[in-house]
Amino acid sequence: MAVNLSKGQRVSLDKSVTMARIGLGWDTNKYDGGQDFDLDACVFLLGSNGKVLRDEDFVFYNNLNGRNGAVVHTGDNRTGEGDGDDEAIIIDFTKIPPEIEKIAVTVTIFDAQAKNQNFGQVSNAYVRVVKIDNPDDVNGEEVIHFDLMEEFSIETALVVCEIYRYNGDWKFSAVAAGYQGGLEALCRSYGVNV
Repeated sequence: MAVNLSKGQRVSLDKSVTMARIGLGWDTNKYDGGQDFDLDACVFLLGSNGKVLRDEDFVFYNNLNGRNGAVVHTGDNRTGEGDGDDEAIIIDFTKIPPEIEKIAVTVTIFDAQAKNQNFGQVSNAYVRVVKIDNPDDVNGEEVIHFDLMEEFSIETALVVCEIYRYNGDWKFSAVAAGYQGGLEALCRSYGVNV
């Protein structure tokens, strides 16, 4: 049975969760702009300073594999069509380097400024943590679910959640913080050279 969280809530991951699929989903509102939405999930592996320590600690559509194979992006879904998760990230907690203290999971809108798009035009967004046995496990057990009920209007980037170490255990934090400036703004914030 999954734990349903609200913004700001935190919960410990069960110690039995050594591998997880982070599933992200959303719907885009139809409006007269006529341009397709391309939302992108990204992960930043952060040190104690809140910054990436190496380039491979930034996992996104152009770098699908993080350091040590600890984080794997399953691929870019450019349309978001269909039911279920639109994009997914596989995390193998046994491979996370010890100097990594936080994993920030984000979603951005590709080319948002040029297309005049923002998260106010996105609905039914969620993130879920699914305990899996191996990277090919398509079922697994959903252990955490967080619906982003927040109303965003001008934001083009979201920090959806953070998974962080606390006294040797992993915890999940439901963040739902919006930012302007898209992926570039998040990269700068997390110390990625752009």
